Amino acid sequence: MARILLVDDDRQIRDMLKMTLERGGHEVVEAEDGVQAIEKYEPTQMDLVITDIVMPEKEGIETIMELRGIDPEVKIIAISGGGRINPSDYLNWARRFGVKHTFTKPVERNALLQAIEELLGQECKQN
Repeated sequence: MARILLVDDDRQIRDMLKMTLERGGHEVVEAEDGVQAIEKYEPTQMDLVITDIVMPEKEGIETIMELRGIDPEVKIIAISGGGRINPSDYLNWARRFGVKHTFTKPVERNALLQAIEELLGQECKQN
């Protein structure tokens, strides 16, 4: 079981992802935007961050950069439904900042859970 910080400004998306993660045996802490994510992120208590890219207040790329400043080893999954540009363009930016797994919305449940297991490996199984 992992403790995951889930960051998305869309309540419905957050609810759907939270349900998926909890059914996968994970504990979820929610944030509505990057500002809340930074406030709630504690390196010793979070195993992984899943963040949307296009959000008000603090966008996902800015959030990723700030999280990396707090914790260079933070494991992050980025998701995007797009905005002014194609979602894959946003996600390419996330990959430039060290995000290994990215998904366009709607996120496929099994692929997300598999990415979490790959990122956390033994950590996920030991918790």
